[in-house]
Amino acid sequence: MNDSQHFKFTNAVLLVPLGAVLFIWAFYWMELANGINLNHLGVYPRTLLGLRGVVMSPFIHGSLEHLYNNTIPLAILLAALFYFYRKVAWRVLIIGVVLSGLLTWLIGRPSYHIGASGIIYVLASFIFFKGIYTRYYRLVALSLVVVFIYGSLLWYIFPVKEGISWEGHLSGFVTGLLLAIFVRATLPELKKYDWEREDYNEEEDEFLKQFDENGNFIETPVEESEESPDKVKINYVYKRGKKEGES
Repeated sequence: MNDSQHFKFTNAVLLVPLGAVLFIWAFYWMELANGINLNHLGVYPRTLLGLRGVVMSPFIHGSLEHLYNNTIPLAILLAALFYFYRKVAWRVLIIGVVLSGLLTWLIGRPSYHIGASGIIYVLASFIFFKGIYTRYYRLVALSLVVVFIYGSLLWYIFPVKEGISWEGHLSGFVTGLLLAIFVRATLPELKKYDWEREDYNEEEDEFLKQFDENGNFIETPVEESEESPDKVKINYVYKRGKKEGES
């Protein structure tokens, strides 16, 4: 299977990111339209009722700025996940939501933890570590792009700023790393040239036979080949014209 067969632009590459963004924006609009605050549906650590936030918290945002900051990274990383890892994308996404939420519930401070940033950390961590782990050139390049664009996110897995759930970020980061290690993703086979194969023999290489041991091109005289018996031979006969007076 080559690159074009493995990496395909399917409907999910567009529809899943678009659906996720529309849903979280619609959820926030519903809160504003009805004048309600659903922060209490977020993850509240080590309480039975707080477990409902494992599923609900990614859709709840405390402010328009919070929602806006999560929108673009979520869309880009979801598109990358479903394009480059389409066969395991749903598994990574579902397990990532549940596991990162449970880890936040275990290690978080007694407060409501909300927002899609935990999922963003799951996706960024998975895509980065999976690309490095596979050592496939296109996926390694994707990992480097993620680091270049979202490398600054790493600081926020530590308590460096008040008002953010660094526990949710750390939980997402760890979850992405675990998924990168344990979720197996099929990769296209790399094309190997003859000289890259283990059974390659230089002495039998027709191209190398044209050079001597010093790398100089060996000119071989062109031998005149005998005419093939099946070759059609055409003979032309020129007939002299008649002179005047001849009958």
